Amino acid sequence: MNERPDLRFGLYTTHRPVLIDYASRLLGTRDGAEDIVQEAFLRFLPATTSNDRALPPRSYLFRIVRNLVIDRHRRRKLEARQSEQEAPDWAAPQAIPTPEESILFCESMRRAMDMIASLPEKQRIALEMVRFGGYSVEDVAAHLGVSLRTAYRLVEDAMIAVTTRLRQDTDDLPPAGGKT
Repeated sequence: MNERPDLRFGLYTTHRPVLIDYASRLLGTRDGAEDIVQEAFLRFLPATTSNDRALPPRSYLFRIVRNLVIDRHRRRKLEARQSEQEAPDWAAPQAIPTPEESILFCESMRRAMDMIASLPEKQRIALEMVRFGGYSVEDVAAHLGVSLRTAYRLVEDAMIAVTTRLRQDTDDLPPAGGKT
């Protein structure tokens, strides 16, 4: 491929219509295909490296066009993926709770903490270790000196007791409108 630039230009102009048809089939649009073929010519014209000698000039032009089309498809997929992604949770504006919601939440938390405090000691420790401390049930069993099965049962019984009491307390509350 040590051809002079004017010979390469002649080769390009000879094959330009075929290259545009080829790129049109790959892209699905003639306008985009013309852009790709022009870019291919810009890459084809200064190519004088030893790697170019492996392909005949016509094949090399088609290879450049094909690679440019693939690059464009990849770029479009990446752009589409980035535009479809929603903002991360931490970047989204947070809803500000109403004063009533804040009071109800604090009251629910107080009731839950009172219920946890009223559990038998081993159940309370097991629940606190697993739910608040991030310990595994195996760690709980070793800490309390009980079997693994017993540790599972302690955590499960504690969760059931707290959940049941919270549901009972919620059912006992007056309706939201204040009418009984």
